[in-house]
Amino acid sequence: MKYVRFRDPAGAVRRGEYESGHVHFANESYSLEGDEIDVLPPCAPSKIVCVGRNYADHADEMGSDVPDRPLLFLKPPNALAGHGDTVTTPAGKDRIDHEAELAVVIGEQCRHVPEADAMDVVEGFTCMNDVSNRDDQRQEKNWIRGKAFDGAAPLGPVLATPDEVPEDAAVRSRVNGDLKQDGSREQLIFSIPELIAEITTYLTLEPGDVIATGTPEGVGPLSDGDEVEIEVEGVGTLEHTVRIP
Repeated sequence: MKYVRFRDPAGAVRRGEYESGHVHFANESYSLEGDEIDVLPPCAPSKIVCVGRNYADHADEMGSDVPDRPLLFLKPPNALAGHGDTVTTPAGKDRIDHEAELAVVIGEQCRHVPEADAMDVVEGFTCMNDVSNRDDQRQEKNWIRGKAFDGAAPLGPVLATPDEVPEDAAVRSRVNGDLKQDGSREQLIFSIPELIAEITTYLTLEPGDVIATGTPEGVGPLSDGDEVEIEVEGVGTLEHTVRIP
């Protein structure tokens, strides 16, 4: 099953079932790509817990070692952007990168979740672009300026239940139609159950919270006006544009 969170023509926020390019709610049906509805991020998280260097090839391309435990950082709700949005980045930066990620959406409040039970708290999966301001990321340890700016976490377009997403699901990015990243869920250093167990050792996850599981190799710079696609097999393709002042 796949779901879309959207604002209908009357301005009400709804969640409808997605099938064959259309969103169905009550007795209404809307085209996902039409102008009738505004497609919203598929959840409203209190926080996005991101995982750094969770693909060995990406760690290598960044000149970094693979961590011995998940490298965690946070993005706040202001970082959210949706399918079809234009992400405006901080001005005056030399390097803004795309990072395609498989994102996990949590379905219930949870703490101290064992690995064996971790998938029980997962509502589904979606696509995320961990838009990164490398200028400031390289100068700070907590990555607030580098990772948490407005619009730095485009998310969507749908929430797909776990049965829709293969264990080896492809994770890809394209910029202006050109393939940039082509990884797989099975390349994760720390699996989704391992991540949930580790994160909930330290903090409570709430319904709608997101875990961004890391990005495969091939990250690269964005330019003003670029059109970005983030694809996760079994979910679909998140599309957004970029404005760099």
